[in-house]
Amino acid sequence: MIKSTVIVAFVSLSLLSAPASARPGRQGEQDAALQATRQGAARSLRSIEDNIVPGMKARGANYIGQEFDGEQNRYRLKFIRGKSVIWVDVDGRSGAIIGKAGD
Repeated sequence: MIKSTVIVAFVSLSLLSAPASARPGRQGEQDAALQATRQGAARSLRSIEDNIVPGMKARGANYIGQEFDGEQNRYRLKFIRGKSVIWVDVDGRSGAIIGKAGD
């Protein structure tokens, strides 16, 4: 029991001390979105959310998060309505909805 706690603590500390570029997941995604926004290649997440979230809320969906795909320059906004998850894909440059999945 104590050994497993020590191992978990060690792994957690090593991940925290790793440079941002070496961390998996969200940090790299956030860096890509920030860089694309600064270069003018993508709109800011706030701008995208301001355009999409109110319309989805009006349809009874609650906003639960987003992803940014730097290679395709698109945001994927995630919503939940009842037991259904809805994904809305948005072009990063124009802010236009380019796809929707779920109900």
